[in-house]
Amino acid sequence: MKKFLSLMLLFALSLSVFASCTSKTSGVKVGVSMPNNSSQAGSNIKKIFEERDYVVDLQYAQDISTQASQLENMIGAGCKVLIIEAINSQSLKVVLQKAKDNNVKVIAYDILIRDSSNISYYVTFDNYKVGVLQAQSLETALGLKNGKGPFNIELFGGSLDDNNAYFFYDGAMGILQPYLDSGKLVVKSGQTAIDKIATSGSNGAAAQSRMENILTTFYANDRVDAILSPYDDISIGVLNAVKDLGYGTSDKPIPFVSGQDAEIASVKSIIAGEQYSTVFKDTRILSEKCLEIVNAILLGRTSSINDTKTHENGAIAVPSYLCTPIIVDKTNYKEVLIDSGYYTEAELQKSA
Repeated sequence: MKKFLSLMLLFALSLSVFASCTSKTSGVKVGVSMPNNSSQAGSNIKKIFEERDYVVDLQYAQDISTQASQLENMIGAGCKVLIIEAINSQSLKVVLQKAKDNNVKVIAYDILIRDSSNISYYVTFDNYKVGVLQAQSLETALGLKNGKGPFNIELFGGSLDDNNAYFFYDGAMGILQPYLDSGKLVVKSGQTAIDKIATSGSNGAAAQSRMENILTTFYANDRVDAILSPYDDISIGVLNAVKDLGYGTSDKPIPFVSGQDAEIASVKSIIAGEQYSTVFKDTRILSEKCLEIVNAILLGRTSSINDTKTHENGAIAVPSYLCTPIIVDKTNYKEVLIDSGYYTEAELQKSA
């Protein structure tokens, strides 16, 4: 009987705590600013927060000035917390100061916002690990660990205004540089520094244009075997270029191309045997972490983080939580993407 009463008391206490938390967060406005709706990130955040009775203002910006304007409107509309995936990591200093002046907390989502101390948390994936996984997928595809080579490779980077681009690059080069030094990998263009391989805006069309130029200039009598790409948009642009210039035959097979974000177009490309791999960053995990942090902010609690030193943004070391990315290729996409419920099989079978 005592044990039963103790359990009942614990259950009642749990209900009381839950009710207290709900009463303090129910109806609270949260602003969510995303660059575009190409991924499920924004909709995942909206869904999980609304299930907890938050009011969510989700906006897609497309460009820098629109994002700043939308954030100002969110502040004016009474949002208590802003979750921001910045289009330009250095462009929001003024609006973040306005957020601080209005006691609005800011969570940087996936992309670190630079040059501002007015950021409470940064929620992202281990972006150095992303670069490592991308390079390791090419290392496996080429059989470099087994002594195969030499192979020709070309390198693509993200946008220089994207803080993550440097983590991707450093992680990938940690794997690839020894093969470059030994001659097992050769970059015929000679373009290996991040400022030489960067893709403005991580734009697929820009990547396609650069790839076409590299192929016509350096590979008229040779072929490229692998291409390091940090994002799926870049990967699709690169693949368009190689296919337009005759790759995809037995004599000139499509190069092994990495990627990131597991966007539907790229997953379909992987299934079709074109793009080799992509890095999956499950936005549902980030959404759950954002919810935990927002709850902690509003309830005056301390949120669990796992990085306090790595993500220096030019003003402060931003308290961060780093989630774990997963490499996806033709061998495991069903397990990782379909079995987990991230995509349905029908979504990956539809015509592009």
